Amino acid sequence: MTEQTDRHSGKNRIFVPVLPLVFFLVVGVFLGIGLFLDPSLIPSPLIGKAVPEFKLPPVKGRTLGLESADLRKGEVSIVNVFASWCVACLEEHPFLMRLGASNTVKLHGLNYKDKPDDAANWLDKYGDPYKRTGADIKGLVGIDWGVYGVPETFVIDKEGKIAYKHIGAINEKILNETLLPLIEKLKNAPDDKDPEIEIKSGT
Repeated sequence: MTEQTDRHSGKNRIFVPVLPLVFFLVVGVFLGIGLFLDPSLIPSPLIGKAVPEFKLPPVKGRTLGLESADLRKGEVSIVNVFASWCVACLEEHPFLMRLGASNTVKLHGLNYKDKPDDAANWLDKYGDPYKRTGADIKGLVGIDWGVYGVPETFVIDKEGKIAYKHIGAINEKILNETLLPLIEKLKNAPDDKDPEIEIKSGT
């Protein structure tokens, strides 16, 4: 019995150190896979659902804040998540300026985890294309919206539902081939019926 017990405990001593190694290998595999995933293709669980309830004060120097009620007025709108510290936000900003100037759609800004002075100075310097701009200083509203990073852009239909989410900077192609056609379909859809479009997240 003693010899058998020794053999079993010897196996256990070998097996125990192996467990953490197996665990870290499995975690490493999943992390490695994640590095090769395109974040713009991550589906949003909010697509097709009403915008989360929220109420934000205006960015410093602006008079109009942003809240969920502003996105439920029977009109199509866009909410763009931006920050002064975001390099990609500066890349997409000229396209947002063009969209805002066109009056094609109500364009609103959600300023994410920014310092009040920095946000105000950034908009003063590069231009303010937004009708309303909410200051999400602590990023709590961004969490409710499922924000992965900055910039992100949400298209809201006439019923106040999230119809589309784009992760990353908007460019000429995305604006002309995705956002503008989608906005037109949403605007022309009957008020009591969802438009026959593919509602999705990403590019």
